[in-house]
Amino acid sequence: MEWRDQGILLSVRRHGETGAIIDAFTSAHGRHMGVVRGGASRRSTPMLQPGAQLDLTWRARLPEHLGVYRAEPMRSRAAAAMSSRLALAGLNAVTALLSFCLPEREAHAALYQRSEQLLDLLGQDDLWPLAYLHWELVLLEEVGFGLDLACCAVTGETGNLAYISPRSGRAVSRDGAGDWAHRLLPLPDCLRGIGPAPDKEIAEGLRVTGHFLTDHLAPALGNNPLPDSRARFVETFARRL
Repeated sequence: MEWRDQGILLSVRRHGETGAIIDAFTSAHGRHMGVVRGGASRRSTPMLQPGAQLDLTWRARLPEHLGVYRAEPMRSRAAAAMSSRLALAGLNAVTALLSFCLPEREAHAALYQRSEQLLDLLGQDDLWPLAYLHWELVLLEEVGFGLDLACCAVTGETGNLAYISPRSGRAVSRDGAGDWAHRLLPLPDCLRGIGPAPDKEIAEGLRVTGHFLTDHLAPALGNNPLPDSRARFVETFARRL
C-alpha cells in the first residue's frame, strides 16, 4: 500500500549503517513512523532535522508494517529554531510532547494544523509563548483532557470567572468558588483569549496546562513522566519574567 502526505518531523534515529527511522506527525495519517533509506547520509542529515516540514510518501506491503518513507524537504525550521534559546526550547517541547501524547496512526487534523502554524512562528519570541500556551490547550482537547472555560461549573454564570477546578478542568467563578478558592487553579484571561497577555499571565497559564498534562494526561499514558523538554521550555520562558 502507499500514501502521500505532508508531515512535521518529530524525531530521527539511526537504522543500520546509512538508514534512519523517522517519526513524523502527518496531516491525514497522524503520527507515523517509517524507514528512510540513506537517511543518515551527509546529503539527508541536514534535511532530517526535528521540526522540518516534509513531503512524505510511505510504502509498505501490509498496513501494519513499519514501511519505507521517501522524504522531500518542503521547508526547514532549523535556522528559526537556532535564533534564540526560547525558540530552540519551544521546538523541542512541541516535538517531544507530540511524540509523547499521540498514539501512532491516529489522525488529529486540527492539532496538526495548529502545530504547523505554531512552528511557523519559531523565532518570533514576542508571539511564541502565548501561541504555545494556546497550542497546549488544543493538545489537551485533542487527547481527551480539554478544559471547559465557557461558564462556571457551580453557578452556570459566564462572567466573573476566576478559577479552574484541578479535577474537572471546568471554570469556576469567584462567587462559585467560595471557601474553596484556595484549592483551585487560577484562570488567567489569556487562557480564554481575553485582552492582552503579559508574560506573568502566560506563565500562570502554563502552570495550569502543566497541571493537566502531568496529573491527568500522563497517568492515562502509563504514568510516564512528561518529556523534560517541556519543563526546560517553561524554565527558559520564566527567565525573561
